[in-house]
Amino acid sequence: MTEPKNRPDGRQHPRAPIELKVDYKKLNSFFADYTKNISKGGTFIKTKKPLPIGTRFVFKLTVPRRDAAFELLGEVVWSKADGDEPGMGIRFIYSDDGQREAFEGVVEQLMAQSLGEDLTQKLLNKSTGS
Repeated sequence: MTEPKNRPDGRQHPRAPIELKVDYKKLNSFFADYTKNISKGGTFIKTKKPLPIGTRFVFKLTVPRRDAAFELLGEVVWSKADGDEPGMGIRFIYSDDGQREAFEGVVEQLMAQSLGEDLTQKLLNKSTGS
């Protein structure tokens, strides 16, 4: 299912440049990579071995000042295996509204730390149409 794209860059949610550790498993191999940016709807994982488009996988996202990593389901929506920044674009798939709300709150905090409170609120208000 394609998500509506409300922003000029084609994304539904604003992204913030944030590097977080991501751990995931594919075919009995474990990978540890890092995000380049994150939004409420997804993230970009920097990796030289992106998974095929359409792949769904569970990954753990290590968030600073949080005891346990977030475990989320994601789907690869695009990938780039070569060039300056190889990696894959991931869309988050939440198990329920509680998980979505909890994780979106963390993303907002990370964005505020990265971009500052004022810019974060401006970006979030634009993305929600407020």
